[in-house]
Amino acid sequence: MDGERTTMHPGDFIITPSWTWHDHGNPADGEPVVWMDGLDIQILQLFDAGFAENFPEEVQPVSKPMGDSTVRYGNNMVPLGPLPSSRTSPIFSYPYERSRETLAQLSRNQDADACHGWKMQFINPLTGGPAMPTIGSFIQLLPAGFASAPCRSTDGSIYSVVEGEGTVTVAGQRFDYGPRDTFVVPSWNPARFETRSETVLFSFSDRPAQQALGFWREHRG
Repeated sequence: MDGERTTMHPGDFIITPSWTWHDHGNPADGEPVVWMDGLDIQILQLFDAGFAENFPEEVQPVSKPMGDSTVRYGNNMVPLGPLPSSRTSPIFSYPYERSRETLAQLSRNQDADACHGWKMQFINPLTGGPAMPTIGSFIQLLPAGFASAPCRSTDGSIYSVVEGEGTVTVAGQRFDYGPRDTFVVPSWNPARFETRSETVLFSFSDRPAQQALGFWREHRG
């Protein structure tokens, strides 16, 4: 993934994995850009394994065409020959347009889950596991007028509202949400959603790390 450039659009999931040079830029003239970073710094600090190195120049060189990682790994095929050994997904960008269409197709083919609606996990296509070994990343669709059953789990989750309006009740406290809002459901606190319009939520948590250590749990209802 070194040296590949991508553009950011609302709802896109973009990875900046460890052991990889990366930088951020905004070429738009006068148009501010805001995005949400999800980091595993606390896990690294727990194991005293965190460090960083700055690139010697202001911007890293771009050596691959835009979309190269998607062509190589994002279409249910992989190149012959040596493959990346990292447990982080080799796909650099998961465009929201594709994620949204997947959720729409899924909603037409099966009933909504009582707690999560239609929820999917972003994966590493080389392993079938999570896109990152320490951070789970998810996207879900809740239909208009949906009232979920309460659910709690040991992984605290951070949510970003991509589309829709409604309310989320966390441990008995009720909050309204709308597009671009961010909220947190702490570990083992029950959450329940009620939607006023069709809603898409992106979320991330430390679920993969908890599952690897054997103590992730979920309680529904």
